[in-house]
Amino acid sequence: MATGWDSRAATGPEGGEWLPVLDIPAAARQRRWTVFLRWLLLLPQFVVVCLLSVAAFFVTIVGWFAALFTGRLPDAIFSFLGAVLAYRTRVGASSMLLVDRYPPFSFSAPGYPVQIELRATPLNRLAVFFRLILMIPAGIINNLAQAGWFAIGWVFWLIGIVLGRLPEPVFAATAAVARYQMRFTAYATMLTPAYPKRLFGDEPVPQDAVRSGTRPLLLDTAAKVLVVLFLLLGVGGHITSGIVDYDDHDSDSDSAGPVAVPVR
Repeated sequence: MATGWDSRAATGPEGGEWLPVLDIPAAARQRRWTVFLRWLLLLPQFVVVCLLSVAAFFVTIVGWFAALFTGRLPDAIFSFLGAVLAYRTRVGASSMLLVDRYPPFSFSAPGYPVQIELRATPLNRLAVFFRLILMIPAGIINNLAQAGWFAIGWVFWLIGIVLGRLPEPVFAATAAVARYQMRFTAYATMLTPAYPKRLFGDEPVPQDAVRSGTRPLLLDTAAKVLVVLFLLLGVGGHITSGIVDYDDHDSDSDSAGPVAVPVR
C-alpha cells in the first residue's frame, strides 16, 4: 500500500478514476480436506477479524474528523485501516474458497496469494461529510451480494469438495463479490475517494497487462448470471426475513389476548 500523498494517484494509467485493486491468483486446485474443514479452521481468524473491525470502527470515526478538516487521512490512520482491510480481505477470500492457503495472523503478508493495493489520495471534504449517506446505495448492493453468496455458498462448498477446485464461473463471480466488498469498505473508511463499482467485472485488456486472476477481473456470461443470482437471493432473503418478522410480531400480538379494561 502506498502511503505517500500524491494527487495523481487518484487516476488510473489512462486518466480514468483509479479503484482499489484486489489480486488473487487464477482458480487452482485445492486440498479437499481443507475445503471440507474451511470454515471450522477459520474460526480463530473470524474472532480476530471481529476484534479488528471494532477497533477499525473507532479509528474510522477519528479519521472522519481528521479528513473533514484536512482533506486527507493521517498516515497512521491510513496505514492501520488499510492493514485491517487487507487482513479482512485475506480471511474473506479464504472463507469464500478463493484460495487454499491459510491466512497468516499478521498485518504484513507479502507472500500470501491475496493482496490489495490502496493509494493514499486527497479526499473531497464535502464527500467526507456526507459519506454515511453516499455509501448507502453501494452498501445495499454489497449486502445483497454477500447475503446471496452465503445463501448458496454451501453448494460451492460441496462442488469444491467433489472437484477439488471452483469452476471458473463460480470463482469469477465469487471474486467479484469479494472485490466489491473490499472496495465498499475502502470507501466507507475513507481509504479511497473512488465509489465502489464494477461488480460485473472489468473490460478486457492486452495480455501483457494481466497481473493476476482478478487483475483484470473478467466475467463470462455464466459468471455474470451467478452475480445476478446472488443479488436476487439477497433480495429474496431480506423479503422472507421481513415477512417472518412481521408474522412473528402478529402472532405475539394475537397471543396476548384481549386486554381487560376496568369499568368504573
